Amino acid sequence: MEAALKQLELTTVIRMNDKVEEMAGLMNEQQRRIDDLNGRVIRLETVLEMGLNRPSAHGFHPLDQIDHGRPG
Repeated sequence: MEAALKQLELTTVIRMNDKVEEMAGLMNEQQRRIDDLNGRVIRLETVLEMGLNRPSAHGFHPLDQIDHGRPG
């Protein structure tokens, strides 16, 4: 009986280890996706800042076109 209990405990530990390894893999994949999204956001912010700070060929700044709710 004691041997059967130890075998059951060992089987349970192995299953738990498999689940932990699976979760670690999923977490690594999620972190990779988060890092990829962060990189994309940084690149978009950079392009936006460059676009907003670049002098326009039309003679006006892109933000000048936005209605800020101020009486003009």
